[in-house]
Amino acid sequence: MMDSALFVDLDYRFSKGGQLKVSFSIALDMPSTTVIFGPSGSGKSTLLHCLAGIETPDTGNIRLGDLDWFNKSKNQNLRPQDRSVGLLFQDYPLFPHLNIFKNTAYGLHGLSKQERKERVQSWMDLFGLRGKENRYPDELSGGERQRAALAQILASQPRLLLLDEPFSALDLHARNNLHEKLRTWIHEQKGTVIMVTHDLSEALAFADRFIILSEGKILQEGSPMDIFSRPALPSVAKIVGIENVLPGKIFSTEGDMLTLAVGKAHLVASGLGQPQQPCFAAIRAEEIVLEIGKAAQSSARNRINGVILEIISHGPHAKVKIDCGFPLTASITQQSALDLSLKAGMDIVAVIKASAIHVLPAP
Repeated sequence: MMDSALFVDLDYRFSKGGQLKVSFSIALDMPSTTVIFGPSGSGKSTLLHCLAGIETPDTGNIRLGDLDWFNKSKNQNLRPQDRSVGLLFQDYPLFPHLNIFKNTAYGLHGLSKQERKERVQSWMDLFGLRGKENRYPDELSGGERQRAALAQILASQPRLLLLDEPFSALDLHARNNLHEKLRTWIHEQKGTVIMVTHDLSEALAFADRFIILSEGKILQEGSPMDIFSRPALPSVAKIVGIENVLPGKIFSTEGDMLTLAVGKAHLVASGLGQPQQPCFAAIRAEEIVLEIGKAAQSSARNRINGVILEIISHGPHAKVKIDCGFPLTASITQQSALDLSLKAGMDIVAVIKASAIHVLPAP
């Protein structure tokens, strides 16, 4: 058994029905961030609350090294304050009657007055709050309050930091500022973080590891590269934002190349399978190139004729929805859309490399 690892194997039953049943472990001997990602209602926040001791599982075990935080069979359940955990959520409540210095110093025990002062000042410096120690929470901006809340939690040096969408209410500048501070802490203190976020870009900015959670079950876990390049299930592909998850079947095989029947088209992809086997073709929208005209298909590239149904602007990018005999969504830059003079009703060619199509077996 690893002395510096968190082991989780729990079963939590919701009062209105449904169940959270998960099992995983996280090594704590190096800086790392594990992101719990999935749709709303999948049990992400409840999982964090079970780790923190705010919620109690029905059965199972939560263990840090040799110490059981929760063990149903031993009737053991450590109080939140006895777990080496810091939990920060979106509306983390600072003590309104204490100034920021006293809020930050609240969890510091066993230190002299001078040591407490020096410890608090170091956190004020890290989080850009120097000079605001005597202010009260209602005298700070939203971003400053959230930085103060994170400083309060980290000052007690938790072994594990749990983040439950704490940055979602902040503006972009405040969010980026807090991201930078958190990365500094993770690197300098060799911190371990478990984060719940609905923001995919935020998840990718932090994650060393993803745990994909849906309907109370872990669907897949691994590095961001593993999850995004090789989703294990069509549902995982959709959860991580792969816009095109297309049902079809394997038409024929030749070595490690497959020909897929998708809608009225045939697509060449790399992978393994058997003819007539039902499958899904997962294609990221940004992997699709759009061209004007018609061209013959090659073994390395699929060229599919289609008609543009709709163009949706997303800042510097545009989502182009196409009818290719099956629905296809491409993501290109606004400049490319202007250069091609794209408009609804226009004929278009979607070009997709065989290597960009990930073939998933049908459940």
